[in-house]
Amino acid sequence: MPDKCEGLSFVNCTRSALLAGVVTLLPPLGVVLEILEDIEPDLELLECCRELRKKGYRFALDDFSPHESKLPFLEIADFIKVDFLASAPPTRATIYELAAKAGATVLAEKVETRADFQIAKSEGCLLFQGYFFSKPVVVETSAIPQNHTTYFKLLSILTQTPTNLSEVEALVMQEASLSYRLLRLVNSTLYVPRSPITSIRDALMIVGEDEFKKMVTVALAGDFNSRSAAALIQMALERARFCEMIAPLINEAAPRLYLLGLISLLDTILSMPMSRVLAVLPIDDEMKAALMGIKIPLARALMLIRSYESGDWQQCAEIRDALGITEYVASMIYFESMQWANKVLNPAVIEPTPQQSFFVREIQTGVVDASCTDHGT
Repeated sequence: MPDKCEGLSFVNCTRSALLAGVVTLLPPLGVVLEILEDIEPDLELLECCRELRKKGYRFALDDFSPHESKLPFLEIADFIKVDFLASAPPTRATIYELAAKAGATVLAEKVETRADFQIAKSEGCLLFQGYFFSKPVVVETSAIPQNHTTYFKLLSILTQTPTNLSEVEALVMQEASLSYRLLRLVNSTLYVPRSPITSIRDALMIVGEDEFKKMVTVALAGDFNSRSAAALIQMALERARFCEMIAPLINEAAPRLYLLGLISLLDTILSMPMSRVLAVLPIDDEMKAALMGIKIPLARALMLIRSYESGDWQQCAEIRDALGITEYVASMIYFESMQWANKVLNPAVIEPTPQQSFFVREIQTGVVDASCTDHGT
């Protein structure tokens, strides 16, 4: 992936969201605004897009087709997304030519197989999106590394109420690097203890469950990052955060859904069938069913973010409607999850806007109504 695309979040925009200025809630340096394929380039919309470009926003044309009616959009296009399932080679060749003249980068989407990926690369595509990247061919390995098992046991315990502090303490003491991180954090200026803390139990009491859970996640992501593709690690963290934030809106436990999202890509990350991964993880049968793809209530948040990832907007709308969540609320949660994952893996990424921070606080405190339609609600 080209450096200029690193850390960018592609966000779908309706015509009304663009014209009403809702998209200005998002920071221009961190996002690409996607113009959906069913939007027509009328004069009012084009002028709006020109103004947004002056403010630093970039645009992508989603599922672009080289019809004459769509050509005016090329003026503001930074990225052009080509649907590999719906376009024939001659059509793609025409799109590539138009993109080159417009100075736009081509992104191949709905790349479902390795063959699709190889064809897209041979045709000159530099960016790719599709099911192939979230569910590639799994080559079985022998076992899950021991420190990974410790992290997952910790996260599993932290989803239980009440938390068994003795079990947490015993597991932390098995992982030297995690013990060091915890003690270093507690003895830092963030907490300013009255006297140096040397006990793991005391450190856990001071830090609290939420902060410790994130510490375990960061440690796990860092370890995975040295073994797996960074994009997969980022996607796992995005899923964890998305599921955690949407949990209170669908009457699910946030810690439980956080763990569900986090481990939903373990089969790909560890190059191991999900059935074998689940055989050694200390999670309940309902979570295992959700991870195996069975459509139960617990799996709804995971199904929703997967539909965002794959660009299946029809399924996305169906799931949102079934959950009673508006497009705006779900999209803001999805965007915040991407920003949060970026921040975990790269602390230097851009900070969220005040509006985003306010939205996150509303979600976390239960103020946001999943059915709200006004972004100021």
